Amino acid sequence: MGASPQYRVLITDRAWPNLDIERRVLAEADAVPIDAPSSDEATLVELARDVDAIATCWAKVTPAVILAAARCRVIARFGIGLDNICLETATARGIPVTCVPDYCVAEVADHTLALLLACARKVAFFHLRTKGGEYNLQNGPSLRRISGQKLGLVGFGRIARSLYPKAKALGLEVLACSSSGDPHGTECRMVTLEQLLGESDYVSLHLPLNDRTRQLIGWPELQRMKTSAYLINTSRGAIVDSRALARALENGEIAGAALDVFDPEPPELADPLYRNERVIVTPHAAFLSEESLSELRLRTSTQIVHVLQGRRPEHVANAQVYGNPPQMSGF
Repeated sequence: MGASPQYRVLITDRAWPNLDIERRVLAEADAVPIDAPSSDEATLVELARDVDAIATCWAKVTPAVILAAARCRVIARFGIGLDNICLETATARGIPVTCVPDYCVAEVADHTLALLLACARKVAFFHLRTKGGEYNLQNGPSLRRISGQKLGLVGFGRIARSLYPKAKALGLEVLACSSSGDPHGTECRMVTLEQLLGESDYVSLHLPLNDRTRQLIGWPELQRMKTSAYLINTSRGAIVDSRALARALENGEIAGAALDVFDPEPPELADPLYRNERVIVTPHAAFLSEESLSELRLRTSTQIVHVLQGRRPEHVANAQVYGNPPQMSGF
């Protein structure tokens, strides 16, 4: 029998059927993955006591989990956002937290565009009615030509900037708002959030979830939107006040919504908001493709290997653990 591996890596949860990629990459540092049977806090606390690294997809890595992981040298997110990891506790313990901020940019931009087109052409509405046995064009809502309408991007990071030329190619006028107001070398018109909400025919959210952005889109913001406008969210569910959104739809404040993310996840699909035929719902699928998933798993595992080998990983969210100033996270 061979010697026991030097390191153990807790995999809190995953959206793929096996750990073949993780096992292969981690072997470079003489490490093995430990597959959590459940992602509840009690289970993760118990397993964390005996691991050298933690990798998480959507499970919450709470202060209790981090404090229990006495040997932990890195916490790695299978993804972009870090709202499910207690960054403050990890930083206080000197544990670097990694992510892969640029792995599914094209996929999310494409999915956002698909949702916009579905809203614009009433694809979901006609699909449901036709599949239900109703073949009647006249019963559908009115349609407008896409070219010449306005798309407002709330946040202008990698995904929004990838979406920008694709939307322009359809003839959409694109405007954006961000905390920096930086167009990043594009010709995109940068405006305030209030201007964007008032002008846009489609409002698409591209923000991290943090204290500044939680429920950024609430009742006042929805009231500023056109009654003919659509809200699209492929970022984080908690950025939108779902009760306010349901109320806005009931009152005719906006025309509809397309949601790929929810708070909580999975959502209660019996909720009237998600059963509303003016709301398109997809199951947090925007990030997904065979290519993006393989890249995510490879790069996340590689970052863990680098830390275990005493090297600095590719993307560190709490750079202060390496003596660098922290990165400000706005939108």
